[in-house]
Amino acid sequence: MIMAGIPQANAALFHRIRLSVVDLVVYLEVPEEGGGRRSILILRDIEMERARRQARVDQVACPAHFAPEGGLSGDRETATAQAAAECLRRAGVRRAVGDRTLPLLFADFVRRSGVSVACDPELGVIDRRRKDEGEIACLREAQRVTEEVMAAACGLIARAVARRDGVLVHDGAPLTSERVRAFIDHRLVDRGYSNLPSIIAGGPGGADCHNIGSGELRTGEPIIVDIFPRNRESLYHGDCTRTVVHGDVPDEIARMHAAACQAKQAAMAAVRAGVTGEAVHLATVEAVRREGYAIGLPGEDAPPSYCALTHGTGHGVGLEVHEPPLLDLKGPELLPGDAVTIEPGLYRRDLGGVRVEDMVVVTAGGCENLNRLPEGLDWK
Repeated sequence: MIMAGIPQANAALFHRIRLSVVDLVVYLEVPEEGGGRRSILILRDIEMERARRQARVDQVACPAHFAPEGGLSGDRETATAQAAAECLRRAGVRRAVGDRTLPLLFADFVRRSGVSVACDPELGVIDRRRKDEGEIACLREAQRVTEEVMAAACGLIARAVARRDGVLVHDGAPLTSERVRAFIDHRLVDRGYSNLPSIIAGGPGGADCHNIGSGELRTGEPIIVDIFPRNRESLYHGDCTRTVVHGDVPDEIARMHAAACQAKQAAMAAVRAGVTGEAVHLATVEAVRREGYAIGLPGEDAPPSYCALTHGTGHGVGLEVHEPPLLDLKGPELLPGDAVTIEPGLYRRDLGGVRVEDMVVVTAGGCENLNRLPEGLDWK
């Protein structure tokens, strides 16, 4: 086996070695005499002592330990790839298997050394999906902090003052998507989290489910707040979405939101080990259609009032905010320990969108919901 990359960014590699490093490393498994395999981690010499204490490997080395004839390149990445190839050659390996993240640089040097390399796209995927108790504890903590910040952000919006033109004002200045996003970022940094730009999408801008939102927020319009931070120590993510309306809630927004909440409950009721992600999504679809809404992106001739669920029901969460399995058409069979989001939403271009998202952990008989926040639109 060969895996390579930067563990801080390569979730598959981090999960294998459980060591956070910001430089390129390579993980190898080679045969031992008498059977069995030995795992070897090759990384910079200055990281070796820490790796020996923390990494889940049998042997720690640096590229100099596996310098090929002619020496190592002065380029650090190339030298690491050369060392990986030489390590496999010395171990008598004829064929290596890499995962879906293996850089082409490593495959190329390994092949040059006379070792064939095959890609196994499923290598390590099931291991990451089956979260153990420690990983679930990390997700539970990440979700707790995410919800804490979510409640603060939705409360900030709900308690703002509306000007006569409908624009929300906070501390004497218009409340914008950018200001709410900065508020969220500051709260998360103080709690030890990094954060990709949160979605703060108000009014018609929220009709695009991945529009992060911009500009002034207004009373009487739905505002989607979607936060998905990463704990800087554990590297596990939280992920939660709520929708907030300042002031009076328009009747159609209330109806859309109620339908999304009902669809979430239907999906959660369908979740359990052995059920497919597709089956969970179809439970969502059935609930949405039962309330009179459509499924799928609007066609070119669709009116602005076209209202639909335009995405899947959810996705796996862990070391990455989007990872297997998908809760969508062709979604695979769910496994005990899968952590997935349940996040139905409805969107129409003339009004905006609503979405409600919880994270659940799949069990043999159903699922554990890691969320505790209310679903409502009023956050005063």
